Amino acid sequence: MTAPGAARVDSLTALARDIVACRACARLRRHCEAVAARGKPEFRGWTYWGRPVPGFGDPEAALLVVGLAPAAHGGNRTGRMFTGDGSAAWLIRAMYRAGFANQPTSERRDDGLRLLGAYMTAPVRCAPPDNKPTRAEFARCRPFLRREIALLGRVRVYLALGRVAFDACRELLGAHGADVRGLRFAHGAVYELGPALPALIASYHPSRQNTNTGKLTEAMLDDVFAAARGLVDRRRPAEDRRAAARHGARIATAGDLAAQGGRAHA
Repeated sequence: MTAPGAARVDSLTALARDIVACRACARLRRHCEAVAARGKPEFRGWTYWGRPVPGFGDPEAALLVVGLAPAAHGGNRTGRMFTGDGSAAWLIRAMYRAGFANQPTSERRDDGLRLLGAYMTAPVRCAPPDNKPTRAEFARCRPFLRREIALLGRVRVYLALGRVAFDACRELLGAHGADVRGLRFAHGAVYELGPALPALIASYHPSRQNTNTGKLTEAMLDDVFAAARGLVDRRRPAEDRRAAARHGARIATAGDLAAQGGRAHA
């Protein structure tokens, strides 16, 4: 008899195959293939992935990290979500410090990176021109994210990197019965929607536009992951006993949760 965990891995593997084989968005496929053929001087000699990029991480994840789409010279080059670019460097360092990754670097698919209780994904699986997918492209890709969420049955916290990811998470929560009318994007906002639904944390995306300008600092990102760690750890034990005492939605800040003992550890 196959263990439940093994069955989940098999299902995620099948989903990954479907994602990689997808050619539903002609504009995105042309762009990814053109970027792969042209490359970038600093990656001379690198054979680009150039295909849709599946999610990556722990099948038993309690934390789901949601971005926008693979980067043209990051995921589209390496074939792994949040790998090989500046955003990946910031994100994985923060995840490592919070105990969600086994190492602080994410450079290539065979670099030994393992996520610990976390999974990374995005609502769009192909690198879009100017990082701007169309509404139709979001819609065509949406079933992949929904299938992924259904397979990741232990997720207790969504961490949305950027407003677009936040809107995608809000839509997912709404489809599962959450009252999402009061959910607004603000860096560090933490929404708890009741014991039966994942909490939602908002963060600025670790893009160069945000990190180079100081809009997002490493300390700010650490606070967000400290909040995620605190929520994951508090939601894991005795959930059934707490369920009757918890109801409704509330908002806090990442800093609040860090101050309550969720500070990241090295």
